Amino acid sequence: MDNRELIPHLFRTEFRKITSVLCKIFGIDHIEIAEDIASETFLSALETWTFNGIPANPTAWLYNVAKNKAKTYLQRNHVFKNKIASQLKQSATEAYEIEIDLSDKNITDSQLQMLFAICHPSIPKEAQVGLALRILCGFGINEIADAFLTNKETINKRLFRAREKLRTEKVKIEFPGETEINKRLETVLTTIYLLFSEGYYSESQDTVLRTDLCVEAMRLTQLLIDNEQTNLPSVNALLSLMCFHASRFDARKNENGEIVLYQDQDESLWNAELITKGMFYLHRASYGNILSTYHLEASIAYWHTIKEDSHEKWENILQLYNQLLQVAYSPIAALNRTYVLSKANSKQEAIIEAEKLSLPDNHFYFTLLGELYTGIDNNKAKQNFQKALSLAKTQTDRNTIQKKIDTI
Repeated sequence: MDNRELIPHLFRTEFRKITSVLCKIFGIDHIEIAEDIASETFLSALETWTFNGIPANPTAWLYNVAKNKAKTYLQRNHVFKNKIASQLKQSATEAYEIEIDLSDKNITDSQLQMLFAICHPSIPKEAQVGLALRILCGFGINEIADAFLTNKETINKRLFRAREKLRTEKVKIEFPGETEINKRLETVLTTIYLLFSEGYYSESQDTVLRTDLCVEAMRLTQLLIDNEQTNLPSVNALLSLMCFHASRFDARKNENGEIVLYQDQDESLWNAELITKGMFYLHRASYGNILSTYHLEASIAYWHTIKEDSHEKWENILQLYNQLLQVAYSPIAALNRTYVLSKANSKQEAIIEAEKLSLPDNHFYFTLLGELYTGIDNNKAKQNFQKALSLAKTQTDRNTIQKKIDTI
């Protein structure tokens, strides 16, 4: 592996670790400084390794350079002398020699504490996801802009406002107190869920899915599970849900990058190891008295790992959707339930329920109506597919819909 491959790979895996540890040292007021030092470390790697070759242990080299750059900053910057040192209750001389601990344990602890900090309830959800992608996942600004279908200027402004809010709220980089951890954990899980969802159905770059976003969401959830304080049923349920969905990644798109609908997927491409892992975490999530939306969604996803088109399967999924809509109603969940109703009962019954939803700006809604009317009233089916085609945001969706129209 040469520089062109190694440095981007290490940036994705190590930038987040260096940034999290330095943020913990500098405090929430100086997130940008931590990011700058981490970025400068990789610039140094690019310059040095190009001429001198890749070191024997590239990761250790990066950590050593990051430590030296951080200490140099502490020694030279008057802001640290006047503000940070006093906050740390140390003299400037002592603070210059502060230990920058890049051990595995401290990296993990720092990332978890940073996760809780950036998921503070005062920060808008989209900004939480943006900060998570930048600080905890090592995504560049352009990548985040792609994920949100916007430009880098918008993302920079969004992240700047989020950082300012963290400063104003004086958010500390630490685990919440024992009495508050459940309340704060809900926000953390929502952020991770949104991150996975953006990857699972990506509208960026006309890509069916962004596996890198999904993998990062799963990694962050695993960090929570590996920590005793946050290894709770809802966390296990969320990881179970993601494992079940991720198990079908290889079958979800064809060689042309087009989406393959569930009923057309090749079951042999499903990842049996991830399905087993999902079942393991769903079992671990069954302890306790709390039934979260993640429990219900994971159970729905479990039934989708059984390809057999049986009444038992669809009836179980229908009942789970009924529960989910009672706990947390959403138009998309209601739309999904309508499809399941057509499988469990009949298309005619599902059409009645679907038309009650009335989602005039949602191409999934008209795609579903097209599916339901196919074979019953093909003219109405075609009309709905054409409406869906006009609303679809990505070329992959438009291609899928056009194929439906062509087959009527």
